[in-house]
Amino acid sequence: MIDPRFHECTGPLRLSDLLSAAGHPALAGNLATDPTIEGASDLADASASSISFAASKSYSDQLARSGAGAVLVTPELEASVAGHATAIVCDKPYDVFVDILNVFYPDDSAAIIRASMRAEPVPLIEPGVTLAANVAVGAGAQIGTGTVIGANTSIGAGVTIGRNCVIGSNVSIECAHLGNEVVIQPGVVIGAEGFGFQLRSDRHRKIPQLGRVIIQDRVELGANTTVDRGTLGDTVIGEGSKIDNLVQVGHNCRIGRNCVISGMCGLSGSTILEDGVVMGGGAGTAGHLRLGANTLVLARSGVTHSFPSGSNIAGAPAQDVKMWKREIVAIRRLSKGDKT
Repeated sequence: MIDPRFHECTGPLRLSDLLSAAGHPALAGNLATDPTIEGASDLADASASSISFAASKSYSDQLARSGAGAVLVTPELEASVAGHATAIVCDKPYDVFVDILNVFYPDDSAAIIRASMRAEPVPLIEPGVTLAANVAVGAGAQIGTGTVIGANTSIGAGVTIGRNCVIGSNVSIECAHLGNEVVIQPGVVIGAEGFGFQLRSDRHRKIPQLGRVIIQDRVELGANTTVDRGTLGDTVIGEGSKIDNLVQVGHNCRIGRNCVISGMCGLSGSTILEDGVVMGGGAGTAGHLRLGANTLVLARSGVTHSFPSGSNIAGAPAQDVKMWKREIVAIRRLSKGDKT
């Protein structure tokens, strides 16, 4: 979700004024109603004062259930819009939505940095917190008792860190909430912008990254690992999960409880790992896929589609490990001229 502690919105605005400011006055002139819009959201989290979008039929069910007050949709999805919402019909709803995000949250990354430099509200640091040399704590941040933070670490505005955590040196945390007994090794970056662009031939366009990172209790992150904040929703790492050094967790990923991710793995955006997934070193996912509970991904695998719970997969593209082994044996026989 878009948390006002991290992302300051310029709203509220009337929907017609918002569309005009975003460069779409023609859409503003075709509205059935003109509600007041206070911010943007994805369909699942939207309220009556939010604007959202749907660009494909796969979102039809979410669209019908969404609480959004206004929704940008393609013509084929207009009939799926809930009766309480104002439908804004256009050919490219996502492009218009990005224009709206840039109106509501202009220059967001710079605003996050400036917010950390403010004096108010004063950070809440409980007794028993240890701060090493040159630790910077942003406005409104909260740190629980028993937590130890290493030298040269930066805690951004509004960040919350639970009790009895260990945060190493040279760590950067912004747009994030951490639970209790979390261990963060040196050099970790949490809450940086996700890698989101509209790819164009003339100039790639940055998509504002307005979500958060949620790290639950007893998670451990290895040195120089990065966890990007979500685009609109949250990037989540579940309770008790352990992540090794040099791992990339992309925006909107959701990692379940007690997962283990070995060094140099990469999770592309919107990957979902259910509880107990284990990934060997150097494995990666293509994003927008789900690995079921207790799946084992062997080292150096390239996962390109979803797998059910209890899968044991290997190879690139990843497949059932038994099939992968058969293929390896067959290739070796062919390379040796064995025709049996």
